[in-house]
Order: sequence, then C-alpha cells, then structure tokens
Amino acid sequence: MPSIFSEKKKPSTTTVITLVVLLLVVLLTGVPYLVSIAFAEGPAADASPIFGVTIPVGYKQWELIAPAEEAAPLNELRAVVGNQIAIDAYHDGKLPFPDGTILVKRAWKRTQSPDFATATIPGAATTVQVMVKDSRKYAATGGWGFGRFINGKPVDEAQHRTCFACHEARAKGHDDVFTRLAP
Repeated sequence: MPSIFSEKKKPSTTTVITLVVLLLVVLLTGVPYLVSIAFAEGPAADASPIFGVTIPVGYKQWELIAPAEEAAPLNELRAVVGNQIAIDAYHDGKLPFPDGTILVKRAWKRTQSPDFATATIPGAATTVQVMVKDSRKYAATGGWGFGRFINGKPVDEAQHRTCFACHEARAKGHDDVFTRLAP
C-alpha cells in the first residue's frame, strides 16, 4: 500500500486560483487595519506633549455644558462642551467621570458688540483645551489627559506640565473638573 506522503500530487488549477484569491482577500482586508493600528500607536503630529491628546473631530457640534467668562488679563469668553459620555455623567451626577469622557473648552477674546453697547461677543479664538478621561492611561494625573491648542497646534510641554497641578489644587473634590453643568 503506497504512503500518502510519498505521492506527489499537483494541486488543480482551480485550487491554486482559489488559494490565491483567498490570500488576496485576506491581505486586502487586513492591511488597512494593520496600517491603522500602526498609525494609532505612534503620536499624532498635532497631539499634546506628555499626554498625546488631540482635538476631537466634530467637537464643535457637541452639547454645551456651561459658558464662562475669564476676567483680565485673559479677558475671554469660554464655552465648555462635552461628548455624550460627559453629558450623560453630568445629567446623572456621576463622579468620578467615567472613562471615555471628553471635555473641550473653547475660548475667544471678549469683544464689545458693535450693535449693542452693553453686550460682549466672541472675538478672535484664543485656545481649545481638551480633557480626556482614561483612568489607566493617565493614572498619574488623576485619570485625565490634557491638551491645550492654539490655532490647532499643541502648546509646549512646559505649559502642559501645569495642567494637572492646577486642576488638582482647585477642583479635586469634583474629579479635577472646574466646570459644573449650567442650569
């Protein structure tokens, strides 16, 4: 009786074509995924130093949490918006904020309205500031990663080193978040 290992059979053309097609499908569907992972692992060009936080896509359409006004010397109007996780946590009174919470503070120079003498309006944009909650990734900074951006570009590392200390000193009892939900 002949051994199956001693016989050399050629695969049929159909089998070869099927294997080639299957290999191509695997490669074409897997490569974009692997490329996206490779790029996600490295720091983004516009990510904040230390934390790697970026400006979230679509944040200008997020729900308002609260407006604020900053006196001199900054003299700014501000609006804090949040992703749905943040909004839900505020409405539910949930502290600490859950992982995945993202808060974005938009700021503009306060300018007198040309149409109404006692009103102020947003002037030139000054900063976009971002807080991202990830209790494992940012364990050393109360679970929060920070990003401060001017004209879409992150400010220097020295400025980012001041974020957590300021939040911890002034808002520790509210999970290091200054902003309360506007009534």
